Amino acid sequence: MAGNSLPQPVQRLIDELARLPGIGPKSAARLTFFLLRAGDKQALELAQALQQMKERTRFCSVCFNITEQDPCLICSNDGRNQQLLCVVEEPLDLLALERSRGFDGRYHVLHGAISPVEGIGPEDLKVAELIERVKNGDFTELIIATNPTLEGESTALYLKRRLEGLGVQVTGLARGLSVGGDLEYTDEITLGRALEGRREL
Repeated sequence: MAGNSLPQPVQRLIDELARLPGIGPKSAARLTFFLLRAGDKQALELAQALQQMKERTRFCSVCFNITEQDPCLICSNDGRNQQLLCVVEEPLDLLALERSRGFDGRYHVLHGAISPVEGIGPEDLKVAELIERVKNGDFTELIIATNPTLEGESTALYLKRRLEGLGVQVTGLARGLSVGGDLEYTDEITLGRALEGRREL
């Protein structure tokens, strides 16, 4: 669709939506034209929801999960196991593990995985903050719950090397998980069993 044949605000929204993961130019155009046809109320509520999300949410200064309060509800819950730390790639992975009800410890969100192809190295993730937490914390076990993908496995191996000698047992999820999948799409029962059957890395 030629950019100059559309009003500039319409083309701008298409361009912005197309930058989102999983949304190509055609999907972006469909969404834009849906919003054009929708009533003002629906489009304005979407705009307000986006604005509110950016204004009211932040990353927890302890675990880097998304939160409205700092520290987040999980980090400020003294009833959780203080000696167990689970490392995940994304906040959606944390949510999936919480739904499994198989984990009652703390979390650390990396915000991605090491991927040389995409130019993402350890310095682009919350790895330094993780090492600092382990050094200053009282953790006895660290569960590396990265996705069973090439990037996730590479990240797990890198973290295991970095954590050696820090006096914490490093374990990984049992592999009832399908290779190449994402934790966020895994059902609660499978995730619960993967946590229960975790093994030393």
